[in-house]
Order: sequence, then C-alpha cells, then structure tokens
Amino acid sequence: KRMVEDISALGLRHVGYGIPTDLFGPFVTACVKVVRMLTDDDAAEEAFRWSLNLISRMLTRVINEGSTIVMKAINVNSNKMLKKAVGCAPRGK
Repeated sequence: KRMVEDISALGLRHVGYGIPTDLFGPFVTACVKVVRMLTDDDAAEEAFRWSLNLISRMLTRVINEGSTIVMKAINVNSNKMLKKAVGCAPRGK
C-alpha cells in the first residue's frame, strides 16, 4: 500500500512538471538497455523490465487521472492559477 501511495505521489508531481506520458516507454527502454550492459542475468533483466513497466503504467494512470487544472495550479505553487482553477472547477452539491 505504501509503495502505491509513493508512486501515486510521484505521478502527481509529474503532472506539475508537465512530463508527457508518451516519454515513459522510451525511458523504460533506455533503463533496461543500461541494465543489460551491466548484467548477463536474463531473469534479473526481465524482472527489472517488468517492474519498470508496472511503475510506468501506474504513473501514466495517475497522471491521466490527476491532470486537473486545480492539481496543475497546486504543483506550480501559483495563487493566481489556483484561484482561477478553483473558480471554474465543478463542485458537488
């Protein structure tokens, strides 16, 4: 549970950084290539690839679900943007 919370928090920070989710695939590929150069253990490489792919999918989901204008304003720490975002954000009754 803690790991999921930490990865979700990382994903929400990426919303503020403006990181496009289509960069996660190439990032995972590059990381796996580095590991491949460092080890001959196929099982370790596959485990690393599987883990990074899982994290990548989790981050993508969090970013896609958390990319609201309110969250973006909070992440860039802008009072002006936050007031504007909250002013037009839908609210429950």
